[in-house]
Amino acid sequence: QVQLVESGGRSVPEGGSLRLSCVASERIFNNLFVGWFRQTPGKEREFVGVISDTGVSNIYPDSVKGRFTISRDNAGNTVYLQMYSLKPEDTAVYYCAAFKVEVPAMCTMNIYTYDYWGQGAQVTVSS
Repeated sequence: QVQLVESGGRSVPEGGSLRLSCVASERIFNNLFVGWFRQTPGKEREFVGVISDTGVSNIYPDSVKGRFTISRDNAGNTVYLQMYSLKPEDTAVYYCAAFKVEVPAMCTMNIYTYDYWGQGAQVTVSS
């Protein structure tokens, strides 16, 4: 069972920056694709981005493209979500999620592909 723990969530002013971390318990961390999702009350969980097992590939939705960047440190079993130019509409609980691969795979925004989830980190952007 893979355990994921997010950290770094806090309140920031509009236009500010913030970095979230996601630490995985999985010994074979470099077999994991790791994505980020966010959710606000009453809405479905929204895809924010994903990074491949090797760190070579990412995909982002248009809503965050150019402002959010996902990177990973396989030696430290950690994935980062760096957020710039934050807007009030970025306010949400942010979740990291992962799925294992044993053969070459592609990044996906399909939420049902992700088997493991963290507990979430609250990000609040004030105007």
